[in-house]
Amino acid sequence: MELKKIPKEELELLSYTDLTDMILKENKKPMNTPTIFKTICDLLEYSDEEYTNKIGEFYTSLTTDKRFVFLDSAEWDLKDNHSIPLVIDDDEEDIEEEPDEDEVIEQIEEESIDDINIDEDLDDKDDIDDLAIVDEEEPEEDI
Repeated sequence: MELKKIPKEELELLSYTDLTDMILKENKKPMNTPTIFKTICDLLEYSDEEYTNKIGEFYTSLTTDKRFVFLDSAEWDLKDNHSIPLVIDDDEEDIEEEPDEDEVIEQIEEESIDDINIDEDLDDKDDIDDLAIVDEEEPEEDI
């Protein structure tokens, strides 16, 4: 139903955001804040002073209502008009199956065995020869 045909008494029962929703649906294009609120004020027969006093409250109500989206063009539109396309790739080749538990254990064991280098471990024994035993009772020298 056209907003202009709805009696003022019924319009007064609606919130600003409900009226905005109806205006944007009827208008079928985005609108800026002052234009939307001026339309509401005309429908509710508000004075210019009421417009000035209430536009801040109106703007706040738009920003908190999830039905609307603020566009880069500084206009409001219905969020339903701005959906993001969701693309799902059904290509099964890209999907990796989770490995079997036994395969994971086997892989870990193989990696652990590969990490051990016996020659390096034997070289560590040569380092023991370079160590010196220090008696704790010997006084420390001043530097």
